[in-house]
This record gives sequence, structure tokens and C-alpha cells, in this order.
Amino acid sequence: MDILSDTLEVLRTGRPMVTRTDAHAPWALRFRPISGAGFHVVVEGHCHLLPPDGRPVALGPGDIVFLQRGSGHVLCDLPGRAPVDFVPERVDRSSPIGRLTVDGPGPRTVLVCGAYAIDVDRPHPLFGDLPEVIHLPAVPGRHPVLRSAVDQLCAEFHAPQPGSDAVVTALVDLLLLYVLRSWYADLPKDRTRGWAAALTDPAVAPALKAIHDDPGHPWTVESLGTRAGLSRAAFARRFTSVVGEPPLTYLTTWRMATAARLLQRSPSSLRTIAQRTGYTSEFAFAKAFKRHFGTPPGAYRRQARTSVDERSGHGQEQLPSE
Repeated sequence: MDILSDTLEVLRTGRPMVTRTDAHAPWALRFRPISGAGFHVVVEGHCHLLPPDGRPVALGPGDIVFLQRGSGHVLCDLPGRAPVDFVPERVDRSSPIGRLTVDGPGPRTVLVCGAYAIDVDRPHPLFGDLPEVIHLPAVPGRHPVLRSAVDQLCAEFHAPQPGSDAVVTALVDLLLLYVLRSWYADLPKDRTRGWAAALTDPAVAPALKAIHDDPGHPWTVESLGTRAGLSRAAFARRFTSVVGEPPLTYLTTWRMATAARLLQRSPSSLRTIAQRTGYTSEFAFAKAFKRHFGTPPGAYRRQARTSVDERSGHGQEQLPSE
């Protein structure tokens, strides 16, 4: 698996939630912060995003906004409207795609609103490198793969067919990867720092791939430098400059992310998880895990599974897509 796909797979904590929102002017909805990443796609009509900080963002058909930390925000037909709090109980959840209607006498705006179940609080350069709000306007000829996915998404909403729920869910899942690709593509070509640069850097990318492929291996700066074709000192400087942290610090970050995923999704014992993430004993692993996350691995596993149970049931109200 490539580095970006692997990173998203590890940081995911569940499937995305999706809602079709039909809003008739005048309207303004206030979405509270969530633990995850939020998004909105304008299927038809026009509206405005009011971020917690900054100026209103005008949105038109085909536009996408991605809120990487799920911060609180307002969507409205026009700035200046008095917003009402989004009420999760108003969403029709009789199908995988929730439906919400805001009645009014004015023009209609149709939105695909939702949330990605991603552990954005888990420290990783991928999210530290992103702006809080990414706005990708629908510009003809720009980001054709992303535009194709959005066009397919809009087509499913305009003319639903058997299987549309599954198609929409799959397209929304892919949308996250396409949004990140498109944002990376718009960065200056001479950018030399950050996660986007690390993914293509000829020295750093091979080392990252080695860490991702085998986080349990006893990597050293020297052995990673050999993968990159650089001396120990030169590699350490290059990696730190591009990624923003030293290679062994990133190795620990990735081991902890991998361990967290295993605790959430697998029945493996703590001893097995310790071995798979490069620790010689369960005690050493537990100590490192608590230092990184602030909670022992056993307690983390119980909390994570409780959270998953809530999201699959009544806990859906925590997502902005409802």
C-alpha cells in the first residue's frame, strides 16, 4: 500500500456518514465541532460557509469544502442570517444516506454533507500540514478525477437508482483521497517541506515506505539512511527538514498509530501488538503507549470499542452530516 493510502487507513476509525440536505431559503444551520473531519459538496444551488475564523466562503454547484478537524461552522444561503442549531434528531436515517429538509419559500440548495470517522487528534504530519478549511471550487478542466467523482455523486442524487445508497457511500469514501490529492497538486512545485513534499522526496519517501511496510523492524537512523542512499547525518537532516520531525520520532509516531489501530480493530493480545510494533516486551510497549496517548493500551481499547458501538447506534449525533 502506498504511504498516503496506508496513513488514511490507519487513521480511519469507521465509515463516513452522509446526509442529503435540501435547504430552502432563508436558512442558516450551525454545525457544532466534532471529533473527525467534516465536508460539504454543493449538488445544486448556492450557499455560504462561515468558518469559525475568517471571511465567508461563497459556494456554488460542484464546490467542495473539507474541514480537516471538524471545527464548528455555519452554512447559510446568505451571510447575516440568524443560524439555528443543527438538530440530529431531525435527520431521516431510514436509509444509509440520511435526509434533512429545511423548509422555506425561497430557492433550494442541495448539499451532500457528512463526516469522516478519522482520529484527527492522533498526532500525524498528514493533518498537521493541512489548513483548517480546504475549498476546492468547481473549475472546468481542473482536478478532472475529483470533478468526475463529484459529477457522479451529483448524478446519483439527481436521479437515484437501485444501489444508489451504496454508490454514494463509496464515492464519498473516495472523495477524501481525491480532496487530498487535489490540494497537494495545487501546492507550489518548489515546496520543500511538509507531508506533501515527503511523499515524493527521493530520499525521504523510501524511508517512509520502509517504516510503513514494517513498523516492527528495529530501524535505526543509519539503516533508514541506507534506504535513502544518504549518510546517517545527511539523512537525519533531510528527513527532519522535510517531515518536520526526526526520523526516529516519526517511527514512534507511526508505531503508536499502528498500535492504536490494532487495539481498535483486532483481538490481538497486548504482547502480540507490542511485537508487531517493535517493542521487546509488553511492559515497554504499555509505557510508550501511555506516554504517547495519555492512557494505558487496555483502557484505550475499551474506550475505542465503546466509541465505535456508539457511532453505530445512537451516537451518530456527533457527526456534522446529521
